[in-house]
Amino acid sequence: MNLASLTEFLTSGSRRVHLIGVAGSGMSGIAALLLALGHRVSGSDKVDTVEVERLVKKGLDFHKPHLSGEVNGVELVVYSSAIKAGNVAYDEAVQLGIPMVRRADALAAIMNSKKGVVVCGMHGKTTTSSMAAHVLRSCGLKPSHYVGAEIPILGTNARWDSEGEYFVAEGDESDGTLINYHPEHAIVLNIEPEHLDFYKDLAAIDAVYTKLVTQTRGKVIYCGDDEGATRVCASHPGAVSYGHDAKNRYRITDLVVKNFRSHFTTWRGDDKLGDVTLNIPGAHNALNALAAIALATEIGQPFDRIASALETFRGARRRFEIRHESPRNLVVDDYGHHPTEIAATIATARTGDWKRVLVMFQPHRYTRTLALKEEFGRAFGLADHVFVANVYPASEKPIPGVSGQTIVDAVLANGHPSAFHEEDITRIHQLAGAKIQDGDIILSLGAGNIHEAGARLVKDLETRDALSAVMGSGAIKLYEPLSRHTTMRVGGPAQFWVEPETEEGFADLVSYCDDHDIPFMVMGRGSNLLVRDGGIPGVVAQLSRGEFARYEVNGMEITAGVGLKLKQLTAVAQNAGIGGFEWMEGIPGNLGGSLRMNAGAMGSQTFEQVVRVRYCDTDGNIFTRTPAEMEVHYRDVPTLRQNYALSATLRGFPASSEEIAAKIAESTQKRKTSQPIAASAGCIFKNPTSIPAGKLVDELGFKNFAVGRARVSEVHGNFIVNDGGATAEEILTLIGEIKAAAARERGIELETEVQIVGVDA
Repeated sequence: MNLASLTEFLTSGSRRVHLIGVAGSGMSGIAALLLALGHRVSGSDKVDTVEVERLVKKGLDFHKPHLSGEVNGVELVVYSSAIKAGNVAYDEAVQLGIPMVRRADALAAIMNSKKGVVVCGMHGKTTTSSMAAHVLRSCGLKPSHYVGAEIPILGTNARWDSEGEYFVAEGDESDGTLINYHPEHAIVLNIEPEHLDFYKDLAAIDAVYTKLVTQTRGKVIYCGDDEGATRVCASHPGAVSYGHDAKNRYRITDLVVKNFRSHFTTWRGDDKLGDVTLNIPGAHNALNALAAIALATEIGQPFDRIASALETFRGARRRFEIRHESPRNLVVDDYGHHPTEIAATIATARTGDWKRVLVMFQPHRYTRTLALKEEFGRAFGLADHVFVANVYPASEKPIPGVSGQTIVDAVLANGHPSAFHEEDITRIHQLAGAKIQDGDIILSLGAGNIHEAGARLVKDLETRDALSAVMGSGAIKLYEPLSRHTTMRVGGPAQFWVEPETEEGFADLVSYCDDHDIPFMVMGRGSNLLVRDGGIPGVVAQLSRGEFARYEVNGMEITAGVGLKLKQLTAVAQNAGIGGFEWMEGIPGNLGGSLRMNAGAMGSQTFEQVVRVRYCDTDGNIFTRTPAEMEVHYRDVPTLRQNYALSATLRGFPASSEEIAAKIAESTQKRKTSQPIAASAGCIFKNPTSIPAGKLVDELGFKNFAVGRARVSEVHGNFIVNDGGATAEEILTLIGEIKAAAARERGIELETEVQIVGVDA
């Protein structure tokens, strides 16, 4: 069908139309228009969306996935640019000879029945077309519209109004279909190299825009500050320029951009039109607003109504969309995926009162990443930290050697001090979140699914703030690497790492997590602990500050918080002339871990000296109990499995400082000769009844045996050491091989003494 016949077909009568790829933002808008025009509309896609659900309520007959039978009996098939031969519904329509048109063909035909206004350019189309539609609606013109995203203030991404004479639409240049439009007016925002997977070069892009401009009957409103737009549009008889430069017909002066708002004065030639307040951020959006002002003014609308409309405008989804705001941090999601858009968004973030800008970016398409890698390298200059995911391919096949690392290399080559690549997009928010400080603004940028990473980060920031409010004084971090807190020096991140300072705050934290089903554990000094490479979901608390680091000596008794290191406790006892604590000196843990595991060494164990323990339960209730009132076993205290020790009183006996020093020296010397110096978690296995675990491992031939960077110590067979860079997976593999050999060759089922926690990567 030609444009005239397709316009007649779609704007009169009720037709049976099927849309292939209806879930996309552009196709869902076509579906909305066709339904409003009274057609019987069906559609298919491989995914379902919220927009599809909304359209189903309006009458869309939706199918998932695509099926060949869906096109039987339809009069027209509309398909998106992502749909190619090989799609079963597409192929069936071809086989049956059903008329088929692309999305842009359908949109151009519907627009052709009104005074169409096409908004086009490489950047800013959605925002500008939304502004223009909102302004015309506020001026009472009842325009129809079609834009590329959900616009809250417009209510939907597409709307048909039979009463209005104007139709404002965002024109997509990515596939050359701009030449399909014959609008009354056009707004051309910018023209530069983009979509080079489709276009051969800039000249090919210019040719498409020139064709559109030639087919525009009325005004061609273009950004006179943009070289490409000027090159293509300036010679049109209806050309109207806008921008900052004084040569433009419409211009801005006195622009002030602060705290994500803009204030500026607007001029038409030498005539001052008035002042504008824009409640969306960025100097680039001030220019977008000026384009909408120029359009509305050229068709005779009063400036006061235009300015009033712009002040009430709120942006599109994923256009500098604030997803989280607190006194501590701001998280913003933005669709920007071209270097120009990225630079503008980061510059906008800098206009606020936030201290640093962190960016999570997902490249979009391999061809764009390769073609514009130098431009990408310069685009992130104003960001403090840059975290780049792997490429979102859209419909492209991978290009060897092109990945998120391509962007990182370009950014670092431009002198940026902090850029990182994360292959797994489900973990990139952890990489960024671990760097977050109070006062940071965090951006998620890209046209793929990077917004999901932003959503995960927002959820965790909200939980972090709630935990902080409950806990009171103390510190809390996101995604703290637990390799920093274990003596083995391995382990993925803690989702929430908290360091409370008071017993009351800790008890409230425990109760809150229990009520909200948030996993919770306490970590001491990280000895006798192996954390898996995926880290620990939920809250990991370390009781090392404030009340938990205090101690008091009373006679031969020492009352200490669970955060006190055993080495410190030994020193306190020595200074007070209290013997019996010497065995603790060489243990790298703290009192809390020693209580929970009933730790021991040199023939002694913790609960032989404990007088009483103070602990809280999962409801936050605090108790004091004697060992006789608790369940205590060798290397295990069941009472403290689900309850959390807060402090304990331990008893020693009178001893001189010299006696204590001699025993400490003896203990230290014995450890040096019997235990490895390298990073380890202490004894890996419990001793079987028939043979010490270390001797068994030696006899099985595993001494000095390694898996990756994890190795059985040559000093003691019951120690696995990290030679530097070992993973938990390597250590667990080594443990598994030793256990299997013990069972196979000696009939002994070895049990681990080291506590293994967390999830796999």
